[in-house]
Amino acid sequence: MNIPTDRKYAQTDEWVKVDGNIATIGVSDYAQDALSDIVYFEAIVAVGDTVTAGQQICTLESVKAAADVNSSVSGTVVAVNEDLANAPETVNQDPYDKAWMIKLELTTPAELEKLLDAAAYSQYLESRSH
Repeated sequence: MNIPTDRKYAQTDEWVKVDGNIATIGVSDYAQDALSDIVYFEAIVAVGDTVTAGQQICTLESVKAAADVNSSVSGTVVAVNEDLANAPETVNQDPYDKAWMIKLELTTPAELEKLLDAAAYSQYLESRSH
């Protein structure tokens, strides 16, 4: 299981990578693997929207299930990865780079402290599999 150490993770399997005041959000390798072949992506937020932590930002559908993707932090949407609508399989192929979903300008950076680092997320995944 690939769990990069340069980002934070939610127990709902989203990751957040922060660069300055911009948070990029996507789903973890674990999440894409659990969903299997992703065939549909829809962002339900747009540039300029205000998002709060826990709010749904995207929907993913696979051959097995549908899943809501939530934001782990609050902010204003500054970018949406429109490429995923035409190539949702990118989430399976490259969940940490090309398959980012939205970028936010953070309004409450302290929320990042509630998220897990890579080691804690790895331990959390292990505890779920037993």
